[in-house]
Amino acid sequence: MEEERSLNFIEQIIQGDLSSGKHQDIYTRFPPEPNGYLHIGHAKAICLNFGLGEQYKGKVNLRFDDTNPTAEKQEYVDAIKENIEWLGFKWEKELHTSDHFDQLYAYAVQLIKQGDAYVCEQSVEEIAAYKGNHSEPGKPSPFRDRSVEENLAAFEKMKAGEVEEGKMTLRAKIDMAHDNMHMRDPLMYRIIKKDHHRTGDKWCIYPIYDYAHGVSDAIEGITHSVCTLEFEVHRPLYDWFNSKLNTAAQPQQIEMARLNISNSVTSKRKVKRLIDEGVVDGWDDPRLTTLAGIRRRGIPAQAIRDLAEGIGVSKRNSITEMSRLDFYTRQFLNKSANRVMAVLDPLKVTITNYEEGKEEMCDAKNNPEDETAGLRQMPLSRDLYIERADFMEDAPKKFFRLTNGKEVRFKHGYYITCNEVIKDAEGNITELLCTYDPTTKGGWSDDGRKIKGTIHWVSAKHALKAKINLYEGLFNSENPEEGGRDFMDDINPNSLDVIEAFIEPSVQTLTPGTTVQFDRTGYFCIDKDSTTDNIILNRTVTLKAKKK
Repeated sequence: MEEERSLNFIEQIIQGDLSSGKHQDIYTRFPPEPNGYLHIGHAKAICLNFGLGEQYKGKVNLRFDDTNPTAEKQEYVDAIKENIEWLGFKWEKELHTSDHFDQLYAYAVQLIKQGDAYVCEQSVEEIAAYKGNHSEPGKPSPFRDRSVEENLAAFEKMKAGEVEEGKMTLRAKIDMAHDNMHMRDPLMYRIIKKDHHRTGDKWCIYPIYDYAHGVSDAIEGITHSVCTLEFEVHRPLYDWFNSKLNTAAQPQQIEMARLNISNSVTSKRKVKRLIDEGVVDGWDDPRLTTLAGIRRRGIPAQAIRDLAEGIGVSKRNSITEMSRLDFYTRQFLNKSANRVMAVLDPLKVTITNYEEGKEEMCDAKNNPEDETAGLRQMPLSRDLYIERADFMEDAPKKFFRLTNGKEVRFKHGYYITCNEVIKDAEGNITELLCTYDPTTKGGWSDDGRKIKGTIHWVSAKHALKAKINLYEGLFNSENPEEGGRDFMDDINPNSLDVIEAFIEPSVQTLTPGTTVQFDRTGYFCIDKDSTTDNIILNRTVTLKAKKK
């Protein structure tokens, strides 16, 4: 009998709310800002929010936090939706904070009328100087006590576009001596005279996140608003706005630790710098931990979901090693990825007793872990390629691959014996002359011979050339910003190695996004730019974890 999993602290809160009757149903949301591509940290929040919806038969909205027209694009909206669907989730409603702009404006007017908000004409620098610090209280703005009528008139002028950017803001009137700096008369609206990708030029004032976020949750009837720990100090402000507005829904903000992956940066601003400075090729570069990059590299969505579940939900930030994601990736792909043969560092083999011009097909299982995957045909001919590392001229006793005078099994093919080594003028091995036993097709014999070594190969006549991108970590250190250093100083110059390899012809028919296992080498994904005439594969992960 399977042991019942204990509830994490978020599940305990929800379970308690349902049991007490506080809520009949739960309603959560995932609220990304469309100013870049989602990364692996977002994946944890996606899995948690949508997972809670599935677990408690609740609803989950996808709400785009589109309150900054200077940074947001439809391109990012489309990419976010695509990645959430790739992870296997569906949302109840697709919403945008801009859907609520009219209501948010009306609520702001309500706060002004209640004496809980005012229009301030201090500059950004003056506001910061007046805020004080953790040991000293702030000073009130000289505009803090202007009348309700003056504030309403000034706010209307801001909305009408009659005020220049930076000349006025709307601020909540809370407490300039509050211990929490976020409660010291925070901004609610600022002027941005730029067209919005959805609302055009209708608005020139835009709500600040701390105001728009919690109030939008209330407008939508969200019951539990899950976010990461850096927003814990914002929670009193989240509650203050909804309390002052007396919204029908009073959503509860709950904070959890974010997912940080070793040897990476996830900040959109930092990723954009990597792109702008030419370190990576774009948001979907496979060396990045954006979901687009992870997907292009061939990591399956299920591995991301398994990682999110495996690390669990906690209240303490930590760094998760990339090797953990690699583990879940191998675990999934071992069962799902078909096998193919590819030679990355070729050494030519000529089977001297194989008839010239002869060709034959060898049966090969597509996936030994999945009997339903069927068989494929591997062409074999007189001239083959093997991995250079699979031959050693003066081999030690425990070297069980190809060497002088010893038999080795060619996978799915025959027993092969090396008889002669051909070298160039510099002494480099250029070709092996071998013989085969024609009675051993399929790689086995009924005469009792015990062959310890099995190696892979491709037929030289039939093999296709392919460009292979071999990826390593983009950064040298687990934490590229440790000690306050610039993360750009930690770039791994060997994060990408591009080689040419020979692969079996069956790969030519595979569609971009398909991940396969190169026998004895690792998992590789057909790149989105790959064509039948220009085959490109990205290494997803090595076959085994590298020893530290």
